[in-house]
Amino acid sequence: MKEVYEISFKEDVPKYIQIANHLKKLIDSKKINDGEKLPTIRDLSNNLEVNKVTIVNAYKKLQADGYAYQKVGSGTYAKRKEVISVFNREYSKIFKNLSSDDFQKIIDFTGETNSEVYFPMDDFKTVINKVLDRDGANALIIKESLGYENLRKTINKSFWENKLDLNNILIVSGAQQGIDIASKAIVNINDNVIVEKPTYGGAISVFKWRRANIFEVELDKDGINLEVFEEILKKNSISCFYTMSYFHNPTGISYSLEKKIKLLELANKYDFYIIEDDYLSELIYSDEIKHEPLKSLDKYERVIYIKSFSKIFLPGIRLGYMITPSSFTESIQRSKINTDIATSSLMQRALELYINEGFWKKNIDYQKSIYKEKYLLMKELIDKELSDEIKYIDPLGGLYICLELKNKSITSKELFYKLKKKNLYITPGVIFFKDSVRGEEFFRVSFSQASKEKIREGIALIKEELK
Repeated sequence: MKEVYEISFKEDVPKYIQIANHLKKLIDSKKINDGEKLPTIRDLSNNLEVNKVTIVNAYKKLQADGYAYQKVGSGTYAKRKEVISVFNREYSKIFKNLSSDDFQKIIDFTGETNSEVYFPMDDFKTVINKVLDRDGANALIIKESLGYENLRKTINKSFWENKLDLNNILIVSGAQQGIDIASKAIVNINDNVIVEKPTYGGAISVFKWRRANIFEVELDKDGINLEVFEEILKKNSISCFYTMSYFHNPTGISYSLEKKIKLLELANKYDFYIIEDDYLSELIYSDEIKHEPLKSLDKYERVIYIKSFSKIFLPGIRLGYMITPSSFTESIQRSKINTDIATSSLMQRALELYINEGFWKKNIDYQKSIYKEKYLLMKELIDKELSDEIKYIDPLGGLYICLELKNKSITSKELFYKLKKKNLYITPGVIFFKDSVRGEEFFRVSFSQASKEKIREGIALIKEELK
């Protein structure tokens, strides 16, 4: 790493800035590898013939700019700034540019579109009219920064048996905003966070935006690999761990009770918080899985719980809620207010009435029966038609199945482009990794937006291409 010591100082720029900029160029050009340990303060000070304070300030600037991180008792390490991959941008752009007419022509195994919604509009119209008749202009004008109080009370009563402190329930505009609010409250620049590998791309984006150091840990069949997880905890101070405890996106894995309890014990022991994204847990299709989120077991007050209604309510209506530990309630509320002040008052009131009048449970039962039929059909076809080409873990619920390619001669990205030409869209695994260069051996297929006929057609196209 002799290039580190090759600096010609200019007189008009502080030396610590010149040193920091020089190291940035070496990191960007990959002459210093991502995660590589930088020279000690003493070593760099001696070789550049500057005082140690100058090096300390240079390293502080690198950390502030997201180019380095510090391990206590170990030293300073390089961190290459992440950029969204070309493929991720293209993948996102494809779905943004699809028109409503296009939706009718394609087979959507991504779940990214909303061409088919199982929602009784007549019930919702009834609820909207009742809210407007009851509350008049107040339904549109009055805003409560924490969320409509009656909705928070209804959530507490209907989903948590009135066991929560109402002040710890916060209404948000979907899970993505919940993750953003939580991260603003507990994650600072160069803090360390742990995510599952792979994981939801929206969470990775939030942590990258916060300039956090992201550690990825592989998943077992019943949740994260706890041995690797604890090794990271022993060596690094962790701010938070982000997890999808049910029907993990994209693998479909759900956590065992044993792992949930152990995670909570580790959070208490190593002083970090768990952001639990309770995703699609209403759609459990097997008695093997019991709904018992981490938050319901949280005797240490370590879980920030996030629940979105968007996937199972109306996707266009962005609503969800958070449950916060008492110690973080004030900072998270402040973070929410700084984000958007208040979530749609009319939709909150409509959702509250929708739940209270029994429409919610009726609709969830209806959706669950429809999706379970599709799940069983897709699983049957995969077992019958694709068993030679792929393997998978049965999710036993949710809206998708994660398939791993046995034949490594084709990547999931290559398969994506081949199937796209046939108007079939899948989700390649690379979307779900921090650096977008892994995950090429698997892809996700969702049955949420495809009819039974299109599920049959889509699996046949995948078989044809893999053969």
